[in-house]
Amino acid sequence: MTLQTILLAVGPGDADRTDELAETVIEVAEPSDATVVLAHVFTDDEYEEVLDNLEMNADSDQIRPDEVASRHSTIRNLQSELDEEGIDYDVRGAIGDHGPTIVELATGVAADRVVVGGRRRSPTGKAVFGSTAQEVLLSSPCPVTFVRSAE
Repeated sequence: MTLQTILLAVGPGDADRTDELAETVIEVAEPSDATVVLAHVFTDDEYEEVLDNLEMNADSDQIRPDEVASRHSTIRNLQSELDEEGIDYDVRGAIGDHGPTIVELATGVAADRVVVGGRRRSPTGKAVFGSTAQEVLLSSPCPVTFVRSAE
């Protein structure tokens, strides 16, 4: 199977693991010359908070999730690391519940691989609080690489 498109999906909990995520996606994308889609998924509340932090007008029709994602520090850090390695990438932003929205993005970009980060949780923790990574692992249209936090 040739990899052409790799979706690297990040969210609010991924700021501390950009190095691990970048290293993983570079390791997969570089040998296959794949394009990486850097996607930041926001819930409605997270999106409003990021707009406030970036001092962007939430009522403007000019503002799109792709632009907001491209200005987010997590995406900018990942862009820097991919630029250093000469990896081609696109940036996408999306608003919705994390798990299902990542799966929709993977389908929409015809991803051959999805890379997501997460932390170790007990089965009870997953049942009570849910797990974005678990949702993506079970519903993704393609193979998923899970990058566990070092914690």
